[in-house]
Amino acid sequence: MLTLQALVADAALELRVLEAGEPGALEARALWLHNTELADPSPYVREGEIVLTNGLWLAEATPAEFVANVRRAGAAGMVFGLREQTPTTPAELIKACRAARFPLLEISIRVPFTAVTEAAAAIYTEQRQDALVGLVRRGNALAAAISHGAGASGVLSVLRREHELPLAVVDRMARQLAAAGADLTADQLRRAADGLARRPPPLEIDLGEAGRASMFLVSAVGDIDAALLCLRPITELSRAEQDALEQTARFLSLEVAKQQAVQAIEQRYASELLDMILSGPQRAAEVPDRLRAFGVDPDGALAVCTLAFADGETLPGIAEAVTDFFLDNSTAVVVAAGSQDVVAVLPWRRPDDELPELAGRLRDAVRRKFPGHRPVVGIGEPAASAAELRRPLVQSREACQVLRRRPGSDVATIGQLGTHRLLLGLHDAETLTGFAHRVLGPLRAHDQRHSGELEHTLRVFLEHDAQFGATAAALYVHVNTLRNRLAKVAELTGLDVARTVDRVDLFLALEADSMRQSG
Repeated sequence: MLTLQALVADAALELRVLEAGEPGALEARALWLHNTELADPSPYVREGEIVLTNGLWLAEATPAEFVANVRRAGAAGMVFGLREQTPTTPAELIKACRAARFPLLEISIRVPFTAVTEAAAAIYTEQRQDALVGLVRRGNALAAAISHGAGASGVLSVLRREHELPLAVVDRMARQLAAAGADLTADQLRRAADGLARRPPPLEIDLGEAGRASMFLVSAVGDIDAALLCLRPITELSRAEQDALEQTARFLSLEVAKQQAVQAIEQRYASELLDMILSGPQRAAEVPDRLRAFGVDPDGALAVCTLAFADGETLPGIAEAVTDFFLDNSTAVVVAAGSQDVVAVLPWRRPDDELPELAGRLRDAVRRKFPGHRPVVGIGEPAASAAELRRPLVQSREACQVLRRRPGSDVATIGQLGTHRLLLGLHDAETLTGFAHRVLGPLRAHDQRHSGELEHTLRVFLEHDAQFGATAAALYVHVNTLRNRLAKVAELTGLDVARTVDRVDLFLALEADSMRQSG
């Protein structure tokens, strides 16, 4: 690195330090050299340059004025060249530099400024050679990490051998693919994903309490798919650190592309497994092999848990959070992300009453990853083998749907929430849709023609346990108005709310319709 001290260390230059300046000034990085004899060279001197001068300006300016001018330009220091007319450095110049704490070096009359320039060029050449050697060496190490299957974490470890920087790799779905010296929260991951979505992406992003982070883009499949984040502002990174980060980001593109392909395949296979299970006997023979592919024994007992957020929002990274939880618990698992929930199928050889405790810990782990959201977990009754998975899958998903709409409990089995939903869930979507349409279709047609509220009235009536007074109060109508509406319901559907069996059909039709809309 070019510094005043590096030049002084070159004995051939015969440099002598007359004023060291501020502490560390001699070791500070210098930009280059600037030879001048102008009384005021400040318009031409760049910040960080070393000024070389023979003092010809002494006839036009005082030493104090000259020093003030070069300091104003941000010069790194001054080298005063002796000559026959000035065989010693002027005392007033030394005094001015000491007063300003500005570095001043003296060069022998026998050494021309061209020698200083050659020495500086040699320093830069050596520095560049070292940088190129480091670039090649780091590139070989990065390539080796990828070829040996070390993953994104292995790539980051190569970088941290040289630079102890806090690093994370985040993709545009707000998933943390790897980290070293940093662990981002869900909010920070979303901030990073928002930065990636901007065009063009910024050089820095605000991570809240973690401060500003530098962002180095990772292009995987022809687009910006991820970013290498360094949890430091770009202004605090040296040129060498920035170069290393940019090189690492280019190698990460290979690893991210591979990871994304693997994740996409795994998710597709997991989603297909759910379709196989729900298809019943038609595809039952395919289920065991698919479970084995995920390391799950199809011949042993199996449990199914379904997780979703109560607010209905599907956030990126939920499936990964569920997978990480089970992996942290050394449990093989198949995790499939649906449009509104995430299903986990796992081996279960423990007492059934321990399953809610595990589901509770899953809920807590996801809640920590996604603060501000309420995760709920529905549990199915454990299946003896893969052949019996359809029932617990339906149970867990239905329990999850009920929990999303019910305040209070966040973890439950379908048996704790209502047997009717289990019975409905055992039927396919087409059957449920047909049943709900046959019962509710006439009410909806009437409401649409007359801007009526028959369906809403029926829902409120059943929610209030068929109590006329409570229902009328909830609807802000007279009891007689309520009776007239329910009479119209009976006329259109052929089902009388006064008969228990008819009330059951009406209730199941409404529930089947709710399940269809939520599923």
